[in-house]
Amino acid sequence: MIFLYESLFVPIRDFFEAGGDVLFGILFVTILMWTLIIERIWFYYFVLPGKVKEIEGRWNDRADTFSWFARQVRQQMVSEIGVECRQYLQIIKALMAILPLLGLLGTVTGMISVFDVMAFAGTGNARLMAAGVSRATIPTMAGLVAALSGLYFTAWLEQKSNRAVAKVEDVLAHH
Repeated sequence: MIFLYESLFVPIRDFFEAGGDVLFGILFVTILMWTLIIERIWFYYFVLPGKVKEIEGRWNDRADTFSWFARQVRQQMVSEIGVECRQYLQIIKALMAILPLLGLLGTVTGMISVFDVMAFAGTGNARLMAAGVSRATIPTMAGLVAALSGLYFTAWLEQKSNRAVAKVEDVLAHH
């Protein structure tokens, strides 16, 4: 058990100690972003097909599908699916934009610690300055990597959303 702890958690602890407190903010925002991404993937594969069938059934149960009022009802149904498909996408994009900014905040706080060391010990103590430099670079890297990890999936989720709405429009237009 101790070996498992040392092999898994000690490197993570060391990484967080080297990167500073800003890494906890980056971790929290990353977990939130990925929770929403996974929720959207779940929605598209497991919830949306049932909703599409339900809307198609409601449309097929209508006696009138050609009047102006029927077209408005169809547009409302498509709109409802569009809203559900695009839910959380803007929040995911915002979280993805916040991550590099948190990394920049970590850079600033790390550089402040470098300047503190320089003011206290002078420029000759490279060992003390190295801790501040790592506190400046690790959060930047972590923020960028976390943001890039969501970039592909955000674009994919937007495409999936647009295709789903177009599919519902096609299904309802042909009936």
